[in-house]
Amino acid sequence: MESKGQRLRKLIEAPEILICPGVYDGYSARTAAKYGYDTAVISGAGVSECHLGWADKGIMGYEENVRVCRALADCSEDLLLQADADTGYGNAVNVHFVVRGFEAAGMAAVMIEDQLWPKRCGHLEGKSVIPAEEMVDKVKSAADARRDQNFVIKARTDAAGPLGINAAIDRMNLYAEAGADVLFADALLSENDIANAAKNVPKPLTVNMGLGLLFRGTTPLIHPKRLEEMGVAMVSYPRLMSTGAVRGMMNAMDALGEMIDGEEPVERPDLLVPFNDLNKLVGIDYLDNLENRYVVTGDKENRKTSGQI
Repeated sequence: MESKGQRLRKLIEAPEILICPGVYDGYSARTAAKYGYDTAVISGAGVSECHLGWADKGIMGYEENVRVCRALADCSEDLLLQADADTGYGNAVNVHFVVRGFEAAGMAAVMIEDQLWPKRCGHLEGKSVIPAEEMVDKVKSAADARRDQNFVIKARTDAAGPLGINAAIDRMNLYAEAGADVLFADALLSENDIANAAKNVPKPLTVNMGLGLLFRGTTPLIHPKRLEEMGVAMVSYPRLMSTGAVRGMMNAMDALGEMIDGEEPVERPDLLVPFNDLNKLVGIDYLDNLENRYVVTGDKENRKTSGQI
């Protein structure tokens, strides 16, 4: 039986670009699976914002991150999940245990980045990066730590902003030599930068995209087919569902406020997922099956022995 890492590698190495929605909780993971995606990236920013209520500026630690990842793997077994381990939460020694933790949590891949801790969202100003040699040691540690040699190690550089695209490319080449399977230069400023990176690195390149000017950050929006032509192997949309969910919540609260200010209750089915559809999304059929197999039968037997029936 193929491991999750093996399955993900086949998708990455396929001629077609691999499209990865960003997930951060049970709703988003199950939705990605429902719509037929084979893999998804767990957005570190999304986990921090959704589960802690704090922006992506190094507030979330390893334990919270891996706990969420484990829960998402448990509720979406067929979805190949790629974890975001930030900077590895320490030095190369810490990275060893962090990689093992995410692999044990059911991930198919884990990403480590070269920002200085406390890190921040790649599209925020004020980023700094550690020396390339220090990140090389982290990548070596990550590659050595995995128990399954097919578990995918992604190395991210944030050097393009503070040091320029050429420095980012140089770093990615060092990280590839150190054992990274996939390379990622975050917050590139132009289509030309992305094409330049894809042309000049020896391992599959992944990039992030956003939909809409308000959520795009620094990187221009480019169609997946165009990215494929440029040599990009994988594209992620890490904030698509999280920002869409926040917009939905704001719309719902606006509707609630309008109803309170009015005289009559107002039905807004356009803002809601039908109750039955929601329950099906979050596994009600599976739970009903378990209940029919165990709980109901057990209750009947208990009631018989106690003389209730």
